[in-house]
Amino acid sequence: MYTKNQVSKTKQAFWTIFGQYLKPVPSAEGAKVQWQNYKTGIKKIFFRMRAEKDFASISIEITHPDPDVRELFFDQFEQFGKLLEMETGESWEWEKEAVDEYGGALKRIGKRLEGVNVMNEEDWPAIISFLKPRIIALDRFWANVKYGFEGLV
Repeated sequence: MYTKNQVSKTKQAFWTIFGQYLKPVPSAEGAKVQWQNYKTGIKKIFFRMRAEKDFASISIEITHPDPDVRELFFDQFEQFGKLLEMETGESWEWEKEAVDEYGGALKRIGKRLEGVNVMNEEDWPAIISFLKPRIIALDRFWANVKYGFEGLV
């Protein structure tokens, strides 16, 4: 078992390495971007990357408190679903009804890698190899579709 402090320090070290690894990579629009804390520019739409003790994941999370607005955003993403698949080169899992770690309702579109452990540094290359191309592809996708979300709310 790991202490909370060990988990926190290890995750911090992982995300620091991940950030350094992606630092020279510009966004699809040529701007400097902090990949591990990606800003979509649309309130309540987040690109989340997680590295845990038994999986790694990347997702689009729609967390708007109004369920109708969440649905509207999710529907808009569905309209752009083929473009997402084209940019990432794969299909992602679409969750109409999900909850966050605090029990809050959200909608999620994501991809997950099972069998990796952020606490094991030997798994870091696999986690980075999973996350890196997907966040870059997600950025390319977002550069093409974000304007379709600006006037929705």
